[in-house]
Amino acid sequence: MSGRLIAVGVGPGDPELITLKGARLIREADVVIAPVGDNSTASVAHGIIDGLVDPRRQQLLTRVFPMKKELAEMRPFWEAAAVEVAGLLAQGKTVVFATLGDPFLYSTFLYFHQVFAERFPGAAVEVVPGISSIHAAAAVAGRPLGLGADRIAILPATFEQDRLRQTLREFDTVVLMKVHRVFDQVRNLLRELGRLENAVYVRRVGLPGETVIRDLDQIQVEDLDYLSLVLVGK
Repeated sequence: MSGRLIAVGVGPGDPELITLKGARLIREADVVIAPVGDNSTASVAHGIIDGLVDPRRQQLLTRVFPMKKELAEMRPFWEAAAVEVAGLLAQGKTVVFATLGDPFLYSTFLYFHQVFAERFPGAAVEVVPGISSIHAAAAVAGRPLGLGADRIAILPATFEQDRLRQTLREFDTVVLMKVHRVFDQVRNLLRELGRLENAVYVRRVGLPGETVIRDLDQIQVEDLDYLSLVLVGK
């Protein structure tokens, strides 16, 4: 394949948080792919990079990558995207896959990358790191992630119900992703372990509706959002 495939992390939401290299590669690309969770929602990544893409000379593709627990249900979407991208690369095009945060940290791109590497093992993939929502949330909340010998854990709260108690006991800083669906359980556990006062909830960092809530007991159902996390300090 004579084209280039480049994964660009576009950060958590604020277009000014895209790296200079990432912005340059998006502007130079022939095709830019922006993932979306399902057909009923807009692509957050698309909104972030919209000002960098020139529709007169570039092709912007929004492709659905459903977020499901069962990987087998998602694989057909990754397979279709891998074949489509391979076809573009065979035409010599430069393709940028724009993904929220960092491409190698809980990103949509990682699923695509795994399938693409299996189907087309000879194709090179370039990766441009991005600012994760974790770093952005810590910044807006003014909460350091680690200092000296501090131990840090980053985990999706929805998948760690049985092990979360142990993690909270063993680590100085715990970052809980995908917390909106299990928030009540998380809040109760933090209270039980005496860590509720050291927790902060950050919602939609870098996006409209960005909110930092330091008293988790004040959080209502309407405050919960897929693009949210909880930072738990010492």
